[in-house]
Amino acid sequence: MKSKEKIILIITILTTLITIYILYNIYINQTTSYATTTPNVAEVEISNAEKVEIENYLQENQKENFEEIITEEVELEYITQYKNNSSLPKGTIQVLQEGRTGTQQITTQRTYNESGEIIKEEQINSIVIKSAVNKIVEIGTSNTIKVSKITKGTNIYVTSDRAEIMQENSMQSTKITTITKNTEITVLEVKDGWYRVKIDGQEGWIKGENVTSTNPNPTYTGENNGTITKLSFDMALNKPSGLSLEQFKKVLTDSKDVNNIFSENAEYFYYIEQQYNINGIFVAAIGIHESAWGTSKIAQNKNNLFGYGAYDSSPYSSSYNFDTYAEGIDLIARVLVKYYLNPNGTAIYNGETASGKYYSGNTLTAVNKKYATDKNWANAVYKYMEYLYKKI
Repeated sequence: MKSKEKIILIITILTTLITIYILYNIYINQTTSYATTTPNVAEVEISNAEKVEIENYLQENQKENFEEIITEEVELEYITQYKNNSSLPKGTIQVLQEGRTGTQQITTQRTYNESGEIIKEEQINSIVIKSAVNKIVEIGTSNTIKVSKITKGTNIYVTSDRAEIMQENSMQSTKITTITKNTEITVLEVKDGWYRVKIDGQEGWIKGENVTSTNPNPTYTGENNGTITKLSFDMALNKPSGLSLEQFKKVLTDSKDVNNIFSENAEYFYYIEQQYNINGIFVAAIGIHESAWGTSKIAQNKNNLFGYGAYDSSPYSSSYNFDTYAEGIDLIARVLVKYYLNPNGTAIYNGETASGKYYSGNTLTAVNKKYATDKNWANAVYKYMEYLYKKI
């Protein structure tokens, strides 16, 4: 074979092989061609799963408890400081300085169950925005000094740093004006522990606990004319029991009071009646129930007979600490009057009005609804009230 013919044969064979290779790849061994641009994600269907809203899913499917953090500004209650004064007759009180509430920012953590009901509420932080001003009250301790009788024409002097002159002889009446400490005024009429006076051409009434006669002697003895409120389970608790100081000491002197806490502080349950229109026996019964006659750790270490401020998760560490038992007794009385026993807007003490935040009525059953989680709390407190009333 000539060389030229050999070359042509080789070229023909190569051409045939190349053609066979190309046809094989096209029809038999196909390959995938990938796009060189990124597809639109919105157009890509990830799966055929149903699209759901997260919030709706949580609301419809969450079966466990969930929590909420709430921050709000609330009133900061003041403390009442009681000071003995041997220059005053025993059983009398003089308000030297009226208390003023402050403001604090409270952060609370609430836990809800699957039905949306609050099952736990706990304060986790507090910041004082405006400090409260303590109330200062002097109490008489002298058995020899007698209260001088104040009648029409007697000159009296204001002992409180400020005192309201009311249109009628009631704190529920309209305030006419406010006068300051040491103001001298003349009594025009005496009625139920109040004095009608004239100041700056206006006539009105001033409460006896805010003034003194020239001796100086206080004028308010708070004996309530010997009328004792009848005990019943449905009695109104925003009215004084009517017991005298000696009767309070009698009923709160008891062998169960092994540390003599109630007997030694009996007078303060009497004084809260005179200042805040609340049944002192009711408050004492709460203290006895909550502290087991003053034997609880909180009562012993913190002078707190009521477990005030305590949360279920940390009752000891969260409960308030008081310098004296008197401070706790006075504070719990004001809290009950302001938030539980009177509807919103009711005139209460020191010219203030009730918040009524937890008001459901003024009976034991009504207070139980918001004051205690224990549904038997009202019955337990009433048993102690019965026990004390029987000792009168």
